[in-house]
Amino acid sequence: MTCATPPVTRSPPIRARPAPRPGTWIAAVVVGLLTLALVYFLITNPVFEWDTVATYILDVKVVQGVGWTLLLTLLSMVLGTVVALTAAIMRRSDNPVLRAVSWGYIFVFRGIPVYTQLVFWGLFTVIVPKIAVGVPFGPELFSFSTRDLVTAFWAAVIGLGLNEGAYLAEIIRSGLNSVDRGQAEAARALGMSEAKILRRIIMPQAMRVIVPPLGNETIGMLKTTSLVLAVPFTLDLTFATNAIANKLFTPIPLLIVAALGYLAITSVLMVGQHYLEKYFGRGFDDRTPARHGGRGARQAAVNRAGTTPNDPLPEVEL
Repeated sequence: MTCATPPVTRSPPIRARPAPRPGTWIAAVVVGLLTLALVYFLITNPVFEWDTVATYILDVKVVQGVGWTLLLTLLSMVLGTVVALTAAIMRRSDNPVLRAVSWGYIFVFRGIPVYTQLVFWGLFTVIVPKIAVGVPFGPELFSFSTRDLVTAFWAAVIGLGLNEGAYLAEIIRSGLNSVDRGQAEAARALGMSEAKILRRIIMPQAMRVIVPPLGNETIGMLKTTSLVLAVPFTLDLTFATNAIANKLFTPIPLLIVAALGYLAITSVLMVGQHYLEKYFGRGFDDRTPARHGGRGARQAAVNRAGTTPNDPLPEVEL
């Protein structure tokens, strides 16, 4: 006996229209008018002196300032990341001395303003004029002057890097803690060393959590380099534009030049951050389709094979 299901009559699709929202259009018109008024103000206000901005936007000193600013940002972030990774691992250690030292470093460098730290590093050669290596309470083997080693540039890099490391340490620690402990335990059961577990199991997964705030901190570091005058370091973008402004007695156009320079660098960094987040977010972000495999690819392969019925209610034979 065969029991067939009755044919299903399909109703025409519903053509739903969104409910009218006049408030949204009114707000859009108001915002658009305010934006046009702001653009008109920026263009027509003679104080901005856009001809001066166009003249000095590609000035040699300005371009060199952009280069020094990028170099400061890169080296400071590299130093800060290395210090932060070390401090984060120490915070996760079972040794109470390592945990205490790491906590003390984070507490001190996060609690003191970065400008104050840069002033201290600028006076480092005065505080420590000479570094000597020798036998404790015995003869001195060799020594060197800190003035020859810690220049203004390296003092700025060390000051910015150590300050940034205190903030990145908590970011990296939270990323390491986001990985399930069971994966590390399974790796230990397979005989992997702690260094290999960290490098091949934990860090690749923790990067998904670490990269977004790391990108934000990099952009923040770019803007923090404007404080290196406290060292003093006088080749960055802010000091270069201020020097030109003091000669021309036109501070506002040169401030715009500096702002445009920082915006250009920030735009490039944001693009790089976007692609890094997309790369490390594969398999986690629903908006990022998996290139190889994945649930969508597997389902598409099953559909192409034709092994499943198209009718969700097939006939039942009794």
